[in-house]
Amino acid sequence: MSDPRAPQDDDYSATVLGSHWFSGPPAAPEVTPDRVEGSVLRFGPGVTAALPAPFPLTAPAPPARPRRGAGLRRYALAAVVLLAVLAYLGWQRFGPALAVRDVAVTTDPRGPACDATADVVAVVRTNGRPGTLSYRWLRSDGTRSERLTERVPRGQGEARLHLLWTFRGPGTYPAKAELELLSPDRHTAAVEFTYRCAP
Repeated sequence: MSDPRAPQDDDYSATVLGSHWFSGPPAAPEVTPDRVEGSVLRFGPGVTAALPAPFPLTAPAPPARPRRGAGLRRYALAAVVLLAVLAYLGWQRFGPALAVRDVAVTTDPRGPACDATADVVAVVRTNGRPGTLSYRWLRSDGTRSERLTERVPRGQGEARLHLLWTFRGPGTYPAKAELELLSPDRHTAAVEFTYRCAP
């Protein structure tokens, strides 16, 4: 059946009619970019594309791990020196005690002049350890000194002990002075001389 409202024109074509009424969506107008940065074009607001890096990025190399035992070798020399110093100090403090090796007593063999003083010297040789000497002097006139002490510092290999014996008046007197060492070891040593004074 034909539509009575349709035109009765023989030249009518639905295809032609459709082309008059339907022309499709309008073409998009050409848009120019807001700004140009390098090779990236930006159009309006929004998320921007990342710029290419000006130089190649490389991950940093991981730090080299120290070899096992390297830290111990680094401090080995210091540890050896420290142990040597401690051993030396320990030996100095707790090592062998003071010991006497030799004792000798001397004076001027000519003896003192008239009304003069004889200087009698005892030389006590030790092992160089610190300590205290205990001694007394004995004279041929029957005089005996009290107990005396002498402190010997570390490293000193000998100690000198003095007896001053004074003579008065004319005459001749054969004299003898003796050192009696009481500690750390018992030793004795003596010297003889003559006092002469003509009237």
